[in-house]
Amino acid sequence: MRNRRNKRSKVNLIKENSKTIIICLSLTIGIIFISLIFSIINLANDKILNGISINNIDISNLTQEQASEKIKDWYNEVVLKNINLRYEDMEESINIAEFEPKENIDKTIEKAMEIGRDGNIITNNYTILATLIFHKNIDLQIDLNEEKFNNKIIEISGKLPGAIVQSSYYIDGENLIIKKGTDGITTKDDELKKKIEESMVSTQKDIQIPVKNETIEEIDIEKIHDEIYKEAKNAYVEENPTKVYSHVEGIDFAISIEEAKQILEEEKEEYIIPLKISMPEVTIADIAEKAFPEKLSSFTTRYDASNENRSTNISLAAEKIDGTVVLPGETFSYNKTVGERTISEGYKEATVYSGGKIVQGIGGGICQLSTTLYNAVLYANLEVTKRSNHRFLISYADPGRDATISWGTVDFCFENSRQYPIKISCIVQNGLLRIDIYGLKEEEEYDVKLETNILEETEFKTNYIDDPNYYEGTEYIQQYGSKGLKCETYRILSQNGKVVSKDLLSIDTYSSLEQIVRKGTKEVEEVSTQTEEITQNNNQNQTDEKSALYSIVVNDGYIIWND
Repeated sequence: MRNRRNKRSKVNLIKENSKTIIICLSLTIGIIFISLIFSIINLANDKILNGISINNIDISNLTQEQASEKIKDWYNEVVLKNINLRYEDMEESINIAEFEPKENIDKTIEKAMEIGRDGNIITNNYTILATLIFHKNIDLQIDLNEEKFNNKIIEISGKLPGAIVQSSYYIDGENLIIKKGTDGITTKDDELKKKIEESMVSTQKDIQIPVKNETIEEIDIEKIHDEIYKEAKNAYVEENPTKVYSHVEGIDFAISIEEAKQILEEEKEEYIIPLKISMPEVTIADIAEKAFPEKLSSFTTRYDASNENRSTNISLAAEKIDGTVVLPGETFSYNKTVGERTISEGYKEATVYSGGKIVQGIGGGICQLSTTLYNAVLYANLEVTKRSNHRFLISYADPGRDATISWGTVDFCFENSRQYPIKISCIVQNGLLRIDIYGLKEEEEYDVKLETNILEETEFKTNYIDDPNYYEGTEYIQQYGSKGLKCETYRILSQNGKVVSKDLLSIDTYSSLEQIVRKGTKEVEEVSTQTEEITQNNNQNQTDEKSALYSIVVNDGYIIWND
């Protein structure tokens, strides 16, 4: 009895196992069949799978061409949009295009297209289901020109209100002038770069500049000595092939290092170290006809010759630059060449930009020299390494074609990227400032054209201020306003009338300048008898105040300030 039961149990177990095997086998065959069909359909599908995005932009069920168009539209609208940086009352606008971004949109879309198609049937199907359920986002890699990116961070740091000013030096005749810096704030570079990179791919384009307090570095007199020390060398020219070697003036301390250190122990803002200058027997002037026979470029701007202070400042700075020779691979620094603009150096007060307003400042006007030089440098096809635009539009150059400078913070620099040395010539005369660059022409020279496109314009605001010194019904403009704008500037190189290259030089943003209007509030008692007196009084006050403070020019519909 018991044996029969065991036999029946075994038979039932075999039957159940057989059914399980048959079911499992059927399911397996079914899954394989469905997977095969699924894979065949997927292979025939020319669209990106469901659940895939690039930088969180959904590209599901799009062809490669459609996805490329969608991502490129996003790239142009979001990535290349202005990023606004703020700190207190300072605002700086930058554009990623300034840093020569390189994206790999097409390769990234190809990568998205390969998802679910680059493995065997099982792995592909698993990937398809996983992507459908959990989604997959691919980051678009955008590479920036690291050098230009870093230079921009340095430039922004120098513009901060209360920015640290490191100690600096320059040579003035037979003296080394060392200017002691001041403690202040600087940008947290890595944090700011990270914020810019995050904002670059985000719709959030406003960034609060992260800053930190920093103390100046100690003045290293031995390092300065090593940097300025030179032995006198004669100028000469080699031929076949032609090579020009400029003369070198011998420079050394006229006192010992220890004596120089003792001078630095005094608590002063400026230190003077006497120098010993030795001239070579043959200077570049002696071989000028061979070394600099051809004019490579020229640029001229106009200034108000009747404004004596401004004219004096321009002339003094031009004297420092005139005749400067820049060797191949050498970098020219405006601030180091001109030196600090001080009363003791003969500089006068003239209008400058400060804190968003036009005020009087020592050395006002020399930005016209740096701007004129900037344009001459561009036309000579030299490489600009440091340059910043003004905060507001200026009258003597078109938007995107200016270069502002400020002692200790903002410099204008360029590298002689040509094969031969160049010489800078400055002519200041009768309201004209002209800079010529001389040198030897190379085998391949280009015609240079500069092109500026206006991208945006912003109207200025008018601020009315009640003034009890003027009669009711009268008003005068204390500060003329000017529009703000954003522009992009290109350098176009051509040969024989054919364009060889078109390179973006800069994307610049100019703030609008508030117009200030004073309205008279003084009561008029006897209008009939006082009309002439009131008119003369108001006109004279307005003329005196404006002429004392400001110089304006109307240019292409914009009221623009000289600085």
